[in-house]
Amino acid sequence: MRKSQSQGWHVLYVKSRHEKKVYEKLLENNLEAYLPLVLTERKWSDRVKKVLMPLIKSYVFVNINTAMDFYKALSVSGVCSYISFGNDYAIVKDEEIEKLKFLIEVEGISEISIKEETLCLGEHRVISSGPLAGLECEVLQIKNKSMVTVRLGALKQNVVATVPSEYLSEFSKAM
Repeated sequence: MRKSQSQGWHVLYVKSRHEKKVYEKLLENNLEAYLPLVLTERKWSDRVKKVLMPLIKSYVFVNINTAMDFYKALSVSGVCSYISFGNDYAIVKDEEIEKLKFLIEVEGISEISIKEETLCLGEHRVISSGPLAGLECEVLQIKNKSMVTVRLGALKQNVVATVPSEYLSEFSKAM
């Protein structure tokens, strides 16, 4: 089965800590590439230093215009594969790349990061948005990164629902 390939910004999955090297090689091969870098503080035992780190680890964006560009980018040392969903390669819209560039380059915006919060079974949370906003719940099942099955204790019944994980926020006793 052949994956569909089209023009636009594709997402390359690269070896760990090879993002900058892959980015430079893509530019050397006359390919339009983008690697969002953020200034972060790194601590060593003897010093603290500010370094540019990739915003999204192991990902580099490349603009593909021809089939030759597609295979040229894939042949760069350090590239593992293109990110795909089913039979389609992940395509990022030009507007999203521009917004990401704007976010990274604007003065005054700091502490940009990607947060991947992990949920634990049995954990108590509060639903912060959607039609069930404000209700306390218990995490019963984690279906994938974006969907979670919860039991709603606030209704005094065993009501079970599957909700997007971004609807959940930390549970505090002060509520």
